Amino acid sequence: MIQLKKLFSLAEGIDAAEAKKFMAEHPEGSYTLLDVRQPSEYEQEHLPGAKLIPLGQLGDALAEIDKDKPVITY
Repeated sequence: MIQLKKLFSLAEGIDAAEAKKFMAEHPEGSYTLLDVRQPSEYEQEHLPGAKLIPLGQLGDALAEIDKDKPVITY
């Protein structure tokens, strides 16, 4: 099993207001907005531009995430 902690540098958590501010201050495409919920939750509602990778599949989908960009995960 891939240990996710070894592949990502940990950062302090930010709240919704801080994430919204970050997204407003940075152009779309300069960061990854990662939705790790289930597909049914994503289909009901998601943030524009969010990439869906359910948490249980994240280890197998790491190649889909640009490691050179900040990642906002929800």
